Amino acid sequence: MKEKEIERLTKLKEIEKDLRTKGFKNICGIDEAGRGPLAGPVVVAGVIMPEDSMIEGVNDSKKVSEKKREKLYDQIIQEAISYSVAIIGHDIIDEINILNATKQGVTAVVDELDIKPDLIIIDALSHINTRQIPYESIIKGDAKCYSIAAASIIAKVTRDRIMRQWDEVYPQYGFINHKGYGTAKHIQAIKEYGLCPIHRRTFTKNFVGKDALKI
Repeated sequence: MKEKEIERLTKLKEIEKDLRTKGFKNICGIDEAGRGPLAGPVVVAGVIMPEDSMIEGVNDSKKVSEKKREKLYDQIIQEAISYSVAIIGHDIIDEINILNATKQGVTAVVDELDIKPDLIIIDALSHINTRQIPYESIIKGDAKCYSIAAASIIAKVTRDRIMRQWDEVYPQYGFINHKGYGTAKHIQAIKEYGLCPIHRRTFTKNFVGKDALKI
């Protein structure tokens, strides 16, 4: 690994290093993917990485190519002390809104971890049920904390795989390309074909009638 990359990763781990000096050992980073799209689930992931973990390329998932994320995903889950993933569907998002759906996913992730963390660090969420485990909300945490960045990759890869599967069912929407986000081509497809079952009605009502299901 090049010296510049070692320096970057060392800086990315500074917050967690400081937290460990305060007595926290098993620190769980949590992040989500899919709060903004017009279709599909929101995916929340949590991961506890070893203190000495230094996986080359770990970063905010938005800064990593799709091909690289897939490789990092395998490395992260292989090295993780514990990890878990929660998938909250479009129907729940429509029922309780995306913020509450994301919070529900966080609680589910905490419940599914094999090892109970001493502390949770999470990207910009508050007022969440972490089963009485203390947590810190860090703005842009996926770009500042190693374990949150690792969680962001797990969440993003998981969701992208789901959307690629949905693309096979509903190829006319182009999910394989935009993963459900509101691109011009996606919005045009909605106007042309109506909504498919995985579209979020509360997100798409401005484009077509909320009950305009044609498939």
